[in-house]
Amino acid sequence: MEDNVRVVDRIFDILEQLAQADSSMGLSGIAQATGMSKSTIHRLLSSLCARQYVAKLPDNTYTIGYKMVEMVSSHIYGLELITESKPYLNYISHELDLTTHLGILDHDEVIYIEKMDTYPNTGRYTQVGYRSPAYCSSIGKCLLSCLSGDELEEALYGCSFIKYTSNTITDPREFKRVLKVIRKQGWALDNEEFKAGHRCVAAPIYDYRGSAIAAISASGSTISLSDDKLEHVIKMIRESAVAISRRMGYVD
Repeated sequence: MEDNVRVVDRIFDILEQLAQADSSMGLSGIAQATGMSKSTIHRLLSSLCARQYVAKLPDNTYTIGYKMVEMVSSHIYGLELITESKPYLNYISHELDLTTHLGILDHDEVIYIEKMDTYPNTGRYTQVGYRSPAYCSSIGKCLLSCLSGDELEEALYGCSFIKYTSNTITDPREFKRVLKVIRKQGWALDNEEFKAGHRCVAAPIYDYRGSAIAAISASGSTISLSDDKLEHVIKMIRESAVAISRRMGYVD
C-alpha cells in the first residue's frame, strides 16, 4: 500500500512540474525538478502518455496532454453552468412558488446538479445528486429528445420502462413518438408520470456548439402547477433556458 501511495505522489509531482513549466520538459529537466531517477520518470510518463494525460512531443520533450485539459475544462464548465443557472432557478422558484432543478443526462437517468426551493425542507427526494429515470422525467425527456437516433438507442439500451403511475409511458415506440413532439416544441412535461399528484415542466440548455448539455425545470403538485398556470410556467422555463444557453455561448 505504501508503495502505491509513493507512485501516486510521484505521478502528481510530474504533472505539477509540467503544468507549472513555461515550455515542454525533457527527462533531465523533470528529474532535476522532482529528484526522481530518469528510469522512474520514463516509466511513469509512459503510462501517463498512454492515457493522454501527458503528451510526448517530436523533440522528445513532454507537456500536459489533452485528456488532462479536457478533464479540468469539463469540471470548470460544469461549475460555470451551475453559476449561470442559479439566478434563473432562484427567480422562477420564488416567482412561481415552485421547486426548480438543473439536471444533466447520464444514459437513461437524470442527475440533479442544482435545486432551488422556496421551502427548503420539502421535497427531499430530489436533493442535489439524486438520480431519477429519464423516461418519466421532464428534464430527461428534454435531453433524450435532443439525441441522435444512435445516441438515443445507446442511452435507452437496457432501460426497464417501469410503470410508476398510470401515466408512465412504458412502450418504447410510443416514447420515441413523444420525444419527436418534445424536440419540435422545445419543452417537456412530466404529467404525474413518476409520482402521482406531481407535475414538472422542463426546457433544454444548449452550449456554444449547439449541444444540449442540461435542462432546467419547475415542478410542484398538480394544484400548484395546475392547468391554468401551465402555459405561464412553460413560457418562463423556456425563456430562462434560452437566456442561460446564450450565457453559455449558444447562438440561435
